[in-house]
Amino acid sequence: MRTVRSRRTAATAALLAGAALLGGLAAPGAALAASPTPSPAATDGEPPAPTEAGTSFRSATAVLPGQHATAQASTGDYLYWQFPADAGDQATVRATVTLPETSRRGAAATWRIDVYDGLRRRQACQYGSDSRTLAADARTVTLTCRLRTVRAWAEPWSNDPLPGAYFVRLTAASLAATDIGLPFDAALDVSAEDAGAAADVDGRLSQPLVQGASATVEPEDGWASGWWSGRWLWTAGGAALAALAGIWGYTLTRGHGRPRGVPDRP
Repeated sequence: MRTVRSRRTAATAALLAGAALLGGLAAPGAALAASPTPSPAATDGEPPAPTEAGTSFRSATAVLPGQHATAQASTGDYLYWQFPADAGDQATVRATVTLPETSRRGAAATWRIDVYDGLRRRQACQYGSDSRTLAADARTVTLTCRLRTVRAWAEPWSNDPLPGAYFVRLTAASLAATDIGLPFDAALDVSAEDAGAAADVDGRLSQPLVQGASATVEPEDGWASGWWSGRWLWTAGGAALAALAGIWGYTLTRGHGRPRGVPDRP
C-alpha cells in the first residue's frame, strides 16, 4: 500500500507540473507580465533624481551633483535642497522656475536662491544671478550662483566655505498678494568642479559639517582624507630639487686635482 500511495503521489505531481507547463506556454503574455521590470535606477546603479523639495533646513531634499532635481509647489512656498561639497570643489547651483501657460499674474515677481553651508551661514556667490525679476507676462526665470572654492580648513571668523552639506533655498522674495498660491514647477541642477592643488591648505576639519539635516549627504567617492593633500607632492618635490641643487653645487665648488705649481710633500 505504501508503494501504491507513493506512485499515485508521483503521478499527481507529474500531472500538476505538466499543467503548469502547458499553462505557461498557452499564456506567455501573462508570464511576462508577472516578472517585474527593473527600474532605470536599479539598472544603472544610480539613485533616482528627487522629484520633491523640503520646506525647511531639516527636511531639505538631498541632491547629488549631476542630478536634475524637480519639484512642484505654490508661489509663496520655501523650497529647500541640500548637496555635498568637499574640499577643493567649486560648486555651481542653477535653479529654474516655470509657471504654467494658464497662470495669470497681476505684477512682476522677484525670485532668489540662497546657499548656506553646514553651519547655516549664507555663502556669497562668486558670480551669477542669485536674484532675478520675472515679468508679469513671462513664464520662466533661471537663477545661478557660483560659490567660492570650498576650503579644507579656515579660521572661524573668515566665513570661508567648508566641507559638508550645503543648503539651497528657493523662494519668491517679492510677490504681489494677489499672486500668492499660484502653482509653479522648480528644477535644480548642481555641478562641482575640482579646483586642483592650488586650493590646498595646511589643515583639515576632523568631520564634515553635515549636522542639522534629515538625510546625510556624502560625495559619491566619499569625503576627502583628513591628512592627504597635494601639498605633500609639492613638499616632496621641493625637497628633492633642493637635494639635487646641493649635490650639483658641491660638484662645482670642490677641487678637481692638485693646483699647478704646488710641490708635492716630501
